[in-house]
Amino acid sequence: MIEVKNVSKMYGAFPAISDVSFRVEPGEILGFLGPNGAGKSTTMKIITGFMPPTAGEVSIAGYDVVTESLEARKHIGYLPETVPLYTDMNLKDYLQYMGKLRGMSAVRIAQRIPEVIDICNLGDYYNTIIAKLSKGFKQRVGIAQAILHEPDVLVLDEPTIGIDPIQVVETRQLIKNLGGEHTLIISTHILPEVSQICERVIIIHEGQVIAEDTPENLALRLVGSERVDLDVKGPQQDVLVALRDVEGVREAVRIDGAPGSVPRYRVQSELGVEVRADLASMVINSGWDLLRLDGVIMSLEEIFLRLTTEDEVIQVGPTQEDADAE
Repeated sequence: MIEVKNVSKMYGAFPAISDVSFRVEPGEILGFLGPNGAGKSTTMKIITGFMPPTAGEVSIAGYDVVTESLEARKHIGYLPETVPLYTDMNLKDYLQYMGKLRGMSAVRIAQRIPEVIDICNLGDYYNTIIAKLSKGFKQRVGIAQAILHEPDVLVLDEPTIGIDPIQVVETRQLIKNLGGEHTLIISTHILPEVSQICERVIIIHEGQVIAEDTPENLALRLVGSERVDLDVKGPQQDVLVALRDVEGVREAVRIDGAPGSVPRYRVQSELGVEVRADLASMVINSGWDLLRLDGVIMSLEEIFLRLTTEDEVIQVGPTQEDADAE
């Protein structure tokens, strides 16, 4: 549905992005993650036809965004970081106007406006002047205009920036509900956004893609091992020795839990080795109480910091096995 091939954008001698390539499949929700200034918004503007690339190609639903721009844009709904609202219009008039700009018929506009208002939970504000809406509801209006013409692709640039926590939760759920019907790219530097909404992550740093995979696979490939946390009631030194003796365990350490709580231990095992059953059996057979046992996945915060703060940026992507499978 979306294909980006070797795209670069130069501002004079400065490369905003360099040789960026990726695909987004129909119905997929992709998180496009990076620190401020990494090149996220530049990439989004190129994908939506807002600006041309210096080099490379982008196609939307098979249409080139430069040479077939109007056709490509018919398939795109775009929510830029600054929402394009005419704040002196009411919600209904604004959506009618946006429908006319997109070449929709009057009949289809009349049918579609109640649908998008219902999808975006804006029914109480049908005749409200947009300037009177809160920032969160203005974001919803921005999403409503983006989906009005029923595009195949939605590009959302920082969709929850600057809104209160309750509106953030509601907006994330709205975006998640749009998945499946639309192919989504969400550009953000807010890490929980990606982990809660997106199926796959691309991380961009200094204008280059440095990682592409599911959050879970990125964590495993960066750590190079699997982690398990256990709460065990027993003599701490004996527990540590016994944990380290379990086959497949690389390391076991005591980590801090809540004050006065049962001691918590973190075990790292060889990548791909399942040790949880053996750990549980060992604890029980030793006569100790096992109160908790959880697999631990590296958080997106940890992944992000690991990838973007190393002296030499680590390139992480699909393995050769993944490529062979494709």
